[in-house]
Amino acid sequence: MKRGSGFFLYLLLLSYCFSTTLAAASTDIWLLDIHGPIGPPTADFVVDHIERAQGQAQALILRIDTPGGLDRAMRDINKGILASTIPIIGYVAPQGARAASAGTYILYACHFAAMAPATNLGAATPVSIATPMSSGRDHKQSDDTPPPADAMQKKMINDAVAYIRSLAELRKRDADWAEHAVREAASLSANKALENNVIDAIATDVDQLIQIAGAQPIALEERLISIDASNYQLVVIEADWRQRLLVTITDPNVAYILMLIGIYGLILEFYNPGGLVPGVLGAICLLLALYAFQVLPISYAALGLIALGIGLMIAEAMIPSFGILGMGGIIALAAGSVMLLDSDLPGYQIARPLIIGAVAVSAALCIGIVGFAIRARSRPVVSGIDAMIGMSAEALEDFQHSGRVQVGGEIWQARSSAPVARGSHHRVCRIEGLTVILNEEHES
Repeated sequence: MKRGSGFFLYLLLLSYCFSTTLAAASTDIWLLDIHGPIGPPTADFVVDHIERAQGQAQALILRIDTPGGLDRAMRDINKGILASTIPIIGYVAPQGARAASAGTYILYACHFAAMAPATNLGAATPVSIATPMSSGRDHKQSDDTPPPADAMQKKMINDAVAYIRSLAELRKRDADWAEHAVREAASLSANKALENNVIDAIATDVDQLIQIAGAQPIALEERLISIDASNYQLVVIEADWRQRLLVTITDPNVAYILMLIGIYGLILEFYNPGGLVPGVLGAICLLLALYAFQVLPISYAALGLIALGIGLMIAEAMIPSFGILGMGGIIALAAGSVMLLDSDLPGYQIARPLIIGAVAVSAALCIGIVGFAIRARSRPVVSGIDAMIGMSAEALEDFQHSGRVQVGGEIWQARSSAPVARGSHHRVCRIEGLTVILNEEHES
């Protein structure tokens, strides 16, 4: 028994060492793209694949082309990079790409940073709290740089400065320029970034990048790691359908459209119970919009204005206000739409043409409802007893003063001052109780 247990433990240890050796000997290099605004779906995708790459790849390349993004999403990506046990290579590419705002922080966090020719990075000031910018070219903040407008702005800028300086010091890159990029939104071209020790290399393509990165050891924690650039397999990681769906849904323009479809779909369902299609579609779209708004920097006051605006436009159809409620609803909808995204970040704004189109369609619906209501009020009565006045009554029998007639498919008791022949048609003049009066113009 003792021999068997010892042999079993020996096999377990051997298999563990063998699997560890295989993982360490992996020649794969993974390539992920960070393209467009950086939000929670992008952060989840990048962090998930950084974790998967541990032990399955010898390095991971983040190809960056972004105008910036949300601070929380950027920090989540950087946490994944800093916790990685394999080198993470940041690469601003292709030519013409940029790593602005949040992209600059991510590039600073990478173990090895590179850029393609004709690219740029920087402008790392938190956009929603940006202050007037200095035109100084040195790395240090100039004395005439305007201070933040209030204490909250100062806290957020100082926090961003401390964060990017810590990343620069960790990777032994220029911390002074990093601070300059935050305080004054400074930017650098690829060549200037290399000269100022902001990046480690310039590469025209991924293959050249791997050769450059493999020619020198990369600092990882307390050790140096070398990438095998002579024998590697490049694995391009594509976003799956779930990632593409989440990125699409969290686009501010798409989320705004989903919200409007959801609200109007539920309104149509309430007006026509049993229609099902508007209600089901509206509920799905509204839930998707709420998910998007959960991860987007929205203003709840603006969301309330949009709801108030739509409510006022609905009330216009119910209450005769001569357009006052409808006009107020249109104004509230327009103001709420403009204020909905509580951020000035590029890519996190609702397109003005979309807002104008949505407000115009809502205004047209409101005006159409009011017009239908006015026309309905001016139409003659088409139901009830009053609608029978002026209709033709067919006599069902001969009678002198009273008898039976048929009006609109119903049999009524009739009274007439003139003799009535069976089958003749007479005009209904008025109704008294359950009796129709015919030929009243002949009464004396």
